[in-house]
Amino acid sequence: MTHRPLIGINMDFRASVKSRVLHSLMPTGYYDSLLNAKALPIMIPPVTREADLLPILEKLDGVVLTGGDDLEPRRMGLPFHPSVTPIPERREMADRLLCKLAQQHKIPTLGIGLGAQEMNVVAGGALYIHLPEDLPKGIRHYDPHGGAHRHTVTMRPKTKLASIYGPGEILVNSYHHMGIRKLAPNFRVSALAPDGLIEAFESKDPSWWAVGVQWHPENEGHMSLDMQLIEAFVESAGAARNAPALAKVG
Repeated sequence: MTHRPLIGINMDFRASVKSRVLHSLMPTGYYDSLLNAKALPIMIPPVTREADLLPILEKLDGVVLTGGDDLEPRRMGLPFHPSVTPIPERREMADRLLCKLAQQHKIPTLGIGLGAQEMNVVAGGALYIHLPEDLPKGIRHYDPHGGAHRHTVTMRPKTKLASIYGPGEILVNSYHHMGIRKLAPNFRVSALAPDGLIEAFESKDPSWWAVGVQWHPENEGHMSLDMQLIEAFVESAGAARNAPALAKVG
């Protein structure tokens, strides 16, 4: 690969534990996995004005929307739930703007965990707020004590994920208590959990490479299965650079 794709990664935003100083930060797995896939990661701060974000996006070949805590239910017109740890308002505003512009300008996008949920909500989908209550007969999707948890997902045929992973099941990590209740109309299901919960989706538009996964491929020490998704995303982002794109952002 002569050109190394530039991939933007949105940053978390929070006060430090020991003081009220605000920080923008990111788990290293996101940029390490992109570096291993021969991309160059670029950190995107929580920018909330379109006029500030568009010039950044003009330089990028793709975007990774990272995981984190929870979307604020009240911003989705839903009652608050005690299980929810809302992300700060500034991060949610910035992430929603990034999702909107990535979709409008068909920037190759990989949404991970919270990032996948944001992609779905911004595009018109809806979420379960707390799976143990909303789907009481479903499987467990997280360890309530904060430990590692895994379950299988099954690929849907004739999807991007089936072409990346092959048909059948794979074992994924799982840390989420929210989930996709209604998929946005511009996406289709790519993978399901054993209880039928949507675990991955992708764009229906053949001119927009976009995938959202509920698991965390950046968290597993760059295992081969996890890297398959990251590498497929990076390859598509590099290929999209040659398209007449940012009339994309123009």
